[in-house]
Amino acid sequence: MAIIEVKNISKSFKEIRAVEQVNLSVKEGEVFGLLGPNGAGKSTLISMISTLLKSDDGEININGINVKKQSSRAKEMLGLVPQDIALYPTLTAEENLKFWGRMYGLKGKLLKDRVHEALEIAGLEERAKGRIDTFSGGMKRRINIAVALLHKPRILIMDEPTVGIDPQSRNFILETILKLNKEGTTILYTSHYMEEVEYLCSRIGIIDHGKIIAIGSKTELKEIIGNKDTINIKVAHFNEAILKEINEIPEIDKAQYDEDHLTLIAKDGSLIIGRLVSMLEEKGCKALSINIQKPDLEDVFLHLTGRALRD
Repeated sequence: MAIIEVKNISKSFKEIRAVEQVNLSVKEGEVFGLLGPNGAGKSTLISMISTLLKSDDGEININGINVKKQSSRAKEMLGLVPQDIALYPTLTAEENLKFWGRMYGLKGKLLKDRVHEALEIAGLEERAKGRIDTFSGGMKRRINIAVALLHKPRILIMDEPTVGIDPQSRNFILETILKLNKEGTTILYTSHYMEEVEYLCSRIGIIDHGKIIAIGSKTELKEIIGNKDTINIKVAHFNEAILKEINEIPEIDKAQYDEDHLTLIAKDGSLIIGRLVSMLEEKGCKALSINIQKPDLEDVFLHLTGRALRD
């Protein structure tokens, strides 16, 4: 059963079309990943689903509730972890949680219990009395997540929750997400970190330039490429004008150059390696290393968009 349904949603900011005719459904109990580069429309779409922005057209339903017509009822089921830290820096972690808990309508013993539970989930019980402005970036992110859990939402929406933090905090957050999901929380997770989405999510939607260009499980998305190979060549003295010639080779689907690496998707990598190396040498380039592998989600993204995810 779909707990989030997005139907033909669009949003523009003056001349910029941030989201265009997006259709999306998230099943109850799953971790759904929304994958795309910065500026692809992820945050705008998330803001509309969480009722922070109104769409120009289309419809969004949360467990059958229309977010435009009954936004208060929809909000009761949603917990939002924004990309930016939404905490008061001069208040303690506990004071922040109590403040936001009251905003959810919690009070008395229930509020006290929920604050304790949220600190426990964040792994920061011992820092309850610490001011937020003394916390590391990772600790702030964990309290940011704790705030969204105070009212025990059925759906947790997370917009790039691991941006700019250390590996230890990132791992803690990822494991917390899996634990929450195992306990029954539906999670909508946006990121431009391919490895996070691949680790967490049962289904993934790829968004680029405001449009959903593919949806499916990891296996289904990789089948878009099929049995094609990904060829990674580290090159020296590369002239990007050669890229056009490489892309014209019939056996090559996509070729992209970035930071001394040439990445190609081809029907049979082993058969065209010799031809590629010869072409590079003729143009004054040198292949320093060559690696052929089966496609991953990064390759799917390159195949669909013609660019790497980090671009």
